[in-house]
Amino acid sequence: MDGVLVIDKPSGPTSHDVVAAVKRMIGARRVGHLGTLDPRASGVLPLAVGGATKRAAELAGDEKTYEFTLCLGAETDTDDDGGRQIASCERPVPEAEDIRRVLPRFVGEIMQVPPRYSAVKVGGRRAYQLARAGREFQLDPRTVRVDSLELLVEQPEGFRLRVSCGAGTYVRALCRDIGRELGCGGFAKNIRRFKSGSYIIDMATTLEALSRAPRAWQEHLLAI
Repeated sequence: MDGVLVIDKPSGPTSHDVVAAVKRMIGARRVGHLGTLDPRASGVLPLAVGGATKRAAELAGDEKTYEFTLCLGAETDTDDDGGRQIASCERPVPEAEDIRRVLPRFVGEIMQVPPRYSAVKVGGRRAYQLARAGREFQLDPRTVRVDSLELLVEQPEGFRLRVSCGAGTYVRALCRDIGRELGCGGFAKNIRRFKSGSYIIDMATTLEALSRAPRAWQEHLLAI
C-alpha cells in the first residue's frame, strides 16, 4: 500500500530509528520520513510508505508549527536541555514582558546559525558527527523564515512559546538567539511539533499503538 503514515514521535529516538521501527512493524520495504525531527523533540513525523517515497519532496511541505519551552540564564553545547552547559548568566531572568518585546525581531526572514549538533553538512560530514568528535568547525548563517512567534504561558521551568516557521528553521537555535538578544543566554526544552506540511498531530498514531495492533496502521494510512 502507498500513502503517508503520520507518527507521533516520542522524545528519544531519532527519525531514522522511527523509520526502522515502522518498517519492521508493518512489513514494508520502502518507508522514509518527510523531514527529520530532533531526537529529543516529539510530535508529528510524517512517513512516506511504498510508492509515496518517490514523491517525498512533493509531500513534505514547508510550514512547521512547534511549541517549546524557552529556558533562560544559560547556554548549552546542543542548544537544548540535553547538552553540557557552556555559559551562564548571573543577571535576573527576564520577565514575560521582556520576552514579548524581543520576539518581533525573530519574525520574518532572519539569519540563523544552525546548532553545532545538527544534521547540516560541513565538508561532507554531519555537524553533529564533528561536534561529537571534538572537532573545531564553523557553521555559516543562513536565511530561514518565521511566520509567527508568540509567548503562551510562563512556567516554573521557563516560558512556553509557539512558532510557525518554514522548513530548515531550528527551534533550538531560536531559543539560543532569543537568550542572547535578552543578554542572558537560552536553550530549548520539551520541543513538540504539531504540524509538518499538511500533516497535523490529530492525524498521528504512536509506535506503541502500532506495536499493539500491527495491522491497524492501514487505518491510519493517508492517501496521496
